[in-house]
Amino acid sequence: MAVEAIAPAKPAVRYRDEFAWWDRVKKPLFYGVLVGWSVIAVAPFYLTVVYSLKPLTHLYEPPFLCPVPFTLENYLKVVTEFRHLFPRWLFNSAFVAGLLAVVRTLFCAMGGYAFARLRFPGRDLLFWSMLVTMMIPGQVTLIPNFLIVRQMRLLDSLAALIVPGIAGAFGVFMMTQFYKNLPRELEEAAMIDGAGWFTIFFRIVLPISRPALLTLALFTFQGEWNAFMWPLIVLNSPEKFTLPLGLSWFKGEYYTVYSVVLAGSMFNSVPILLLFFLFQGYFTRGIALTGLREG
Repeated sequence: MAVEAIAPAKPAVRYRDEFAWWDRVKKPLFYGVLVGWSVIAVAPFYLTVVYSLKPLTHLYEPPFLCPVPFTLENYLKVVTEFRHLFPRWLFNSAFVAGLLAVVRTLFCAMGGYAFARLRFPGRDLLFWSMLVTMMIPGQVTLIPNFLIVRQMRLLDSLAALIVPGIAGAFGVFMMTQFYKNLPRELEEAAMIDGAGWFTIFFRIVLPISRPALLTLALFTFQGEWNAFMWPLIVLNSPEKFTLPLGLSWFKGEYYTVYSVVLAGSMFNSVPILLLFFLFQGYFTRGIALTGLREG
């Protein structure tokens, strides 16, 4: 019986031996890019804080990375220059952003649940048509929205900021994808007990949707708090201005006094930062739970 000769196997080239240099470099490189990107992202806000705390006479003098000398005069000037309007601007921004955060979240949750669970004619066509609107730039719809608001006689009122933003395609899409990942057993058990769709939604689905709801509410509040273009178009009276629109007066009045302008911008930035840090856990958890599964 002939025995076939087996050729000796070539020595396997180990991955670590061939790419050992990459294993030593990739982690420092990764952290280096991460630190560099963090510095680029934080630097504008840090310089805003520094220059808002420096007096005008020392604005362009070194050191540039710390407020020396230190003063709160710029913040006092922002508050006192429009002392009759500044509290009103704060209230308008908080009222519009807070109300829309609640109302839009509720309506988007209802719409998302309908798309995820209910069966009705034209559901898929309507859903994809809604997604198409997310690809249209907001500037394209400014004129149609303005004509609608004018026809409703809502110009120069806070209702002109609230009514067009009651619902949004992104919010409905986000909640739809979230509800598609929820187990159906809870709803089926409630139906066996005789619960209807509204009872299931408000008593079972909404309480377990808190992470996604808070995430959508944070997105909504942030967007409406920082909104500038739409309030600029529909508002004319200074007492109806929101905070970003009111702070634009400082840029016109004090266009060379950057310390005052930056101090005013801090009033618009700090509430959003505080809101994010207070709800950071829900924010990150909601992003993780909001899947993008199709179905």
